[in-house]
This record gives sequence, C-alpha cells and structure tokens, in this order.
Amino acid sequence: MSGGTHVYVVHKHKATALHYDFRLEIGGAMPSWSIPKGPTLDPTVRRLAMPTGPHDLEYRHFEGTIPSGYGAGTVMIWDQGTYAVEAEVSKGARRKLEGRAEAEEAAEAALRDGNLKFTLYGAKLLGSFALVRTKGLGGTREAWLLIKHRDDFCQAGYDANDHDLSAETDRTLVQIAQAGQGANPP
Repeated sequence: MSGGTHVYVVHKHKATALHYDFRLEIGGAMPSWSIPKGPTLDPTVRRLAMPTGPHDLEYRHFEGTIPSGYGAGTVMIWDQGTYAVEAEVSKGARRKLEGRAEAEEAAEAALRDGNLKFTLYGAKLLGSFALVRTKGLGGTREAWLLIKHRDDFCQAGYDANDHDLSAETDRTLVQIAQAGQGANPP
C-alpha cells in the first residue's frame, strides 16, 4: 500500500513518561500531538492526543538520545510513512485528495477547524484516521482524540507497545539509549 502527498512520523519517546509523538507534515512544518498510550488500529479505542509545539520537517529523521533539557530522553522512529488528506463527501464517506496543493489547503483548514481526516501509509499504521479537537481537560488545555476509522486495516486489541522495534533501525528503545546520543536533534 503506497500513496499520500505528505509525510508523517511517530516517535516513541521515553522522557519523563513514555509516550508517542504523532507528527504530520502540514504547512512546511510538523504539528505534533503527544499520545500517552500510543496510536491504535482498534476502531473501538479513542486515544488522547495532546498538542505539542510544531517541529521542523527534518526532525522526522531523528532517532537517538536527547541528553538534557526539554524532552530529554530516548527517541525512536516508531513508525513513518506518507499520508493522504481526506475530504468528507457525505456522512461516513471520504475521498483522498490527490493533489499536493489541494491536500495542503484542506489539511490547514481541517487543523484550524479541529477535524482532520487522513489515510496513513506507514510501516505499522495503515488506513483511515481522524484527529478531532475536544473541549479539553477540565477546560484548561486543548486536547484532541486520535480515532481509527473502520476499514480493512483495523485490528481489535492493537497495542502500540506490542510493536517495540524502530521502523528505521529495528532497534528497541534500550538499544537506542545504549548507543548514545548519535546525531543531535534538529
């Protein structure tokens, strides 16, 4: 399965707490969401996705250890690939946007509106998803949900922690940490 006009990456990040950073290329950067329990292919499970700051596109290639400061800890390229922005044509029916310019415009608008639909073409994550903004936690912080749409790629009970190897290097977080810092994060 291949396709998609934009890139994405999911970093598994062992910092203060283990979490997954979901990053989509939009507008020349990578808006990011921290997903504490990791993404899932189970359409009955909605995952909390807390927005973090956008990252440079080059950051998608980083795998290693951040030695100190904000985000200190080990980072794995847990999943990576491309994605296609989806447009809803009727309730529950979506079409993939083929042109990069059309997809970019639609993604930026959907991000502002708080309802972004897309199809992932990754090493671990496949199929249709949505990121939907919610009212937040106690009304104090913006929060989103990552939702898997029902399609041929659904897997009941899918747990990201059961898929523990890097999509880039086939290493675990422990092996990445033992290798040291490597390249500095961009």
